[in-house]
Amino acid sequence: MIVAIILTVYAIALSLAVPQLLLRANWVDRAPRLAIASWQALTVAVVGSLALAGLSFAIPIAGLGGQGIIDDLQACAMALQQQYSTPAGAAVGIGGALLAGAVITRSFWGLASTGARMSRERNAHRRVLDMVGRPDFDRDIVILDSTEAAVYCMPGIHRRTVVTTAALHALTDEELIAVLAHERAHLTERHDLALAFSVALSQAFHGLPPFRLAARETSRLVELRADDVAAARTHRLTVAAALLAVVAVPPHAVPAVALGAAGPGAAARVRRLLPPRQSVGRFPVCAVSVAIALLLIAPGLALGWPAVTSADHALCPAEPETSLSASLSSSGSAPAPAPAAHAPCAVDSMDEGRFSS
Repeated sequence: MIVAIILTVYAIALSLAVPQLLLRANWVDRAPRLAIASWQALTVAVVGSLALAGLSFAIPIAGLGGQGIIDDLQACAMALQQQYSTPAGAAVGIGGALLAGAVITRSFWGLASTGARMSRERNAHRRVLDMVGRPDFDRDIVILDSTEAAVYCMPGIHRRTVVTTAALHALTDEELIAVLAHERAHLTERHDLALAFSVALSQAFHGLPPFRLAARETSRLVELRADDVAAARTHRLTVAAALLAVVAVPPHAVPAVALGAAGPGAAARVRRLLPPRQSVGRFPVCAVSVAIALLLIAPGLALGWPAVTSADHALCPAEPETSLSASLSSSGSAPAPAPAAHAPCAVDSMDEGRFSS
């Protein structure tokens, strides 16, 4: 019960505190890839903590950690019988099972439905591109006749990078190289998977604050990451000029399931590219990486701690104290002096038996 309460409080604390910390952190825009990992770890930790909390309410684990599988099964059966023998315990257990089932079911439903929908829409748009687009094998792009200066990519197995004829006229050769580097960064680093994951959890949990903010920030951060890759391969001012050339693209010019160069916050991205980029030091990167690891492993540590402590007590039980009166009554004389050695555990008992034989 204590573990379940700790996991529930942990999930609530993460949902309230970590999004605000990430939104206010000054390193996020300078290290977008690390920030994406932070938002992903936050949502995974919240979902995992709630699911494990529900399972802990439904299945008590305080009695586990015996000397064998049979002992663990007997302890588990006794704990279950004790909890569900009262109406209050049964209500807590059933509520925990419902919580765990709801969290796990909605998570898988959101991921499966979002993935299927995006895949279906992308395949439909690829078929349209194959019919009306003109492949340019030298630049590995598909040219689409349009009066809108749009550049976007369709991720997946049969990936496409689409450039409209208006964009070819609006961009210089250097700017075209920069914007293509931006789109290929999306494809190479599979930003579509990070976006699909965050959108799926946001839809599965009805846009609760941590999931809604994670989806919004991930959509923005993948564009910053692609800008950084393009700036490293060309020049930051070239990337800024290319963004200005395609920033006025209307929403209908780029499919909703595509990743376009004129993504969310294009004006702010241009301002970010104008001054020289300031990199994040090694210490902040290491600190954030350790924090991400702790976010992910903390629920598992909390769940396994009772079993570990129970196992420690089973391997080395406390030695019963012998009273002075018991010694006197059994021998009729003064008790023998206590041995200087510590109380024996399992290994010491084995050694004692070997020497006595």
